[in-house]
Amino acid sequence: MQAVESVIASPWFLIVWALLMIPSEIALLRDLKTKNSHLMSLMKLVWALTVIYSGPLGLLIYWTCGRKEIPEDNLARRAFRSVAHCYSGCGLGEITGVILAVGLLRVGTGATAAITFAFAYTVGFALTFGPLIQDGVSKRRALKDTFLAETPSIFVMEIVAIAVDLTLAGNAGMSDIQFWSSLIVSLTCGLVAAYPVNVLLLHFGVKEGMMDPRMTDHGAPGHHEAHAH
Repeated sequence: MQAVESVIASPWFLIVWALLMIPSEIALLRDLKTKNSHLMSLMKLVWALTVIYSGPLGLLIYWTCGRKEIPEDNLARRAFRSVAHCYSGCGLGEITGVILAVGLLRVGTGATAAITFAFAYTVGFALTFGPLIQDGVSKRRALKDTFLAETPSIFVMEIVAIAVDLTLAGNAGMSDIQFWSSLIVSLTCGLVAAYPVNVLLLHFGVKEGMMDPRMTDHGAPGHHEAHAH
């Protein structure tokens, strides 16, 4: 553990991370603009955030699962699109929550975990609930479907991510490199942990996941890629 903490406390960790993440984000945005502009705005945002959080790994997931150029679609690819959708919202909430808890409120470990989880769950929930409402689903049905489809994935993702973050960061504050490095590592750990959960949710029909990118409606009004079953 000390060896890991030593690595993430080094300025070189963030430098190397930036050198990997920035080109990955540029490659993603270029591909979205030139070859996959037909994807819905929501999914473009999902992929942009996924690559910001996980750099080359996020780009690999997009490249093999989120483009119209994929040779075929299957459960594994659907699960990656599903977990990326969940990840994009939860990651945004997690970052907001931990910055608020540590940087502004300066609360203890337990409160930091609770605030971070609350923000991650709220944003992740909204990213599915909102499109369902826009599709004309009733609020009651949308709440139920979103709760069933997203709660297991968000729960596993955030329990793992928050635990890793708090363990690696220790008492680091926002001015410390270790604070930001721990957050980066924790986000990707949450993504990996939630993937098998999404495989099971899709396999048992609890959620539909994201549409096959080869068959995405080219911006037709009223159609959204994100659906809870």
